[in-house]
Amino acid sequence: MPQVPAITLNNGHTIPQLGFGVFQIKPEETATAVAAALEAGYRHIDTAQMYGNEAGVGQGLRDAGVDRSEVYLTSKLNNSFHRPDDARREFERTLTALGSDYVDLFLIHWPLPTRYDGDFVSTWKVLEEFAADGRARSIGVSNFQVPHLNRLLEETGTVPAVNQIEAHPYFGNGEVREFCRAHGIAVEAWSPIAQGKVITDPQILAIAERLGRTPAQITLRWHLQLGNIVFPKSVSPQRIRENLALFDFELDGDTMAQIAALDEGAAGRIGPDPDVFDWIPA
Repeated sequence: MPQVPAITLNNGHTIPQLGFGVFQIKPEETATAVAAALEAGYRHIDTAQMYGNEAGVGQGLRDAGVDRSEVYLTSKLNNSFHRPDDARREFERTLTALGSDYVDLFLIHWPLPTRYDGDFVSTWKVLEEFAADGRARSIGVSNFQVPHLNRLLEETGTVPAVNQIEAHPYFGNGEVREFCRAHGIAVEAWSPIAQGKVITDPQILAIAERLGRTPAQITLRWHLQLGNIVFPKSVSPQRIRENLALFDFELDGDTMAQIAALDEGAAGRIGPDPDVFDWIPA
């Protein structure tokens, strides 16, 4: 099995830089996919309340027979439950669904600045409770922009360990990544291969052909060398294994720059804009 590098977070805990994501994996398929990922060598699983498959993650862990202490589990707070009492209740449900008495990382999934009177700070303070009692080894945020992060830093005593943001060759999200780097916040990149767009990109295809790799492997390696934490998703056992085979090659500086030059700024964004996104699941 490959040795996945670990990144040390600002609270001293470590996180594997490469993990397995379960976004958009059907609940009934999640346990099988997670077990396959663990058997391939992954030890970092990223889920969320809104994905509806936390229970499948827990079942996959049990099916694989891997000790809980060996696997880094992340989940995220549903947009419907930002009010403090709701957040406390739903966090308990997450632990029950995962079959664990703790998570390694728990995130606020979206800042929702136009919802809940713009108050994501009180939600963050509830996550501080989870960290204080040990049920969340680390806490962080997802999709937080620079103003949202500044507000947390100014109004609370805990710097997020992680900010999980959209980042890929077409939308590098450089301003947020630079802010996080300056403040000791690790960056996790969601949609790291731009929902598959890189697979047909002529420049990335040419690099992949030259190096004898897949376009996904080239792009994921680019992320790793930038220092991003990534967790590609697949239900194909072959792809699951391919996405783990990233540690026996490197991209040179010119290749890194060539991929970075694909950045389209805000026009390259695939997901919602966190400044205006306000979706609440039914």
